[in-house]
Amino acid sequence: MKYIQLDVQDFIATVTINRPDSLNAFNYETLCELGETAEILKTDKNVRLVIFKGAGDKAFSVGADLKERKTLSEQEVRRNVNKIGDVFHAVEKLPQPTIAAMNGHAFGGGMELALACDFRIAAKGAMMGLTETSLAIIPGAGGTQRLPRLIGEAKAMELILTARRLTAEEAYTYGVVTDIAGQEELMGKVMDLADAILANGPIAVQQAKYAIKTGMNTDLQTGLEIERKAYELTIPTEDRLEALQAFSEKRKPVYQGK
Repeated sequence: MKYIQLDVQDFIATVTINRPDSLNAFNYETLCELGETAEILKTDKNVRLVIFKGAGDKAFSVGADLKERKTLSEQEVRRNVNKIGDVFHAVEKLPQPTIAAMNGHAFGGGMELALACDFRIAAKGAMMGLTETSLAIIPGAGGTQRLPRLIGEAKAMELILTARRLTAEEAYTYGVVTDIAGQEELMGKVMDLADAILANGPIAVQQAKYAIKTGMNTDLQTGLEIERKAYELTIPTEDRLEALQAFSEKRKPVYQGK
C-alpha cells in the first residue's frame, strides 16, 4: 500500500498513516487503503491488538485533505464523507482492542479516527479537536455521536460548536484521551498498555470488548444478556482450562487464543 503501512509483530498490528508531508491528511486513496487494512485485521488470528499512529512527529492526522477537497465535485465530496464514515466504523468494530497513539496533532477526521479507537494516548505537545464547524461543515465520521458518548452531551456540544482546539493536557482533563506522555515516552506508554492487555486470554479480551461496546448501546437488561452470552463463549476454550492449570501450578498461563 502507498499511504498505509501495516506491521505485525508479537500479536500487535501497528497501522501507520504514512503521509507526513501532508500531516497525514486523509485523501480518498488513503481512506480506501485504511478500509482494506481494517478488513484484513478483523479476521487475522495472529493479531490480538491494533495500534494506530501517524508518520513523523508532527501529526497523528489533521483530517480530510483540504487540497484534494478543493478539487472535488459535490458528488465526490459525498463519496469521501461516506467512505470515511464507513472506514472509521470498521475500525470501531474491530474485535481486537485498539489504541490511538496520538503522536501529534489530531483535527477533524484525525480526531474522529482516534475516537473510533478504544484508547487514546497523546503526546504532550499534541493539539486536537473536532474543528469542522470552523470550515462551515460538521464532523461527518462519527464525531457528533462518539464524543458525546465519551464525555457527555454538554461538553461535546461545547467543543464541537466552538471548534475548540485542546492541548493534550486539556483533552485528558475532559476525558477525551485516556493518558498523556512526553513525545519520547509515548510509544513506551502505549506498549505498556498493550502488554497489560496481551497478558490476558485473547478470546476473553475480545469478548469483554464486544460485551462492553455492544451493551453500552442498549438498555441494562439487554446488556446483561449480551454479557452472559459473551461469557458462555469463553467456557469451552482451551485458554480457560490453561488459566486454571497455571493457577494450580503457580505459573503464568500461556494462552493460545483457542
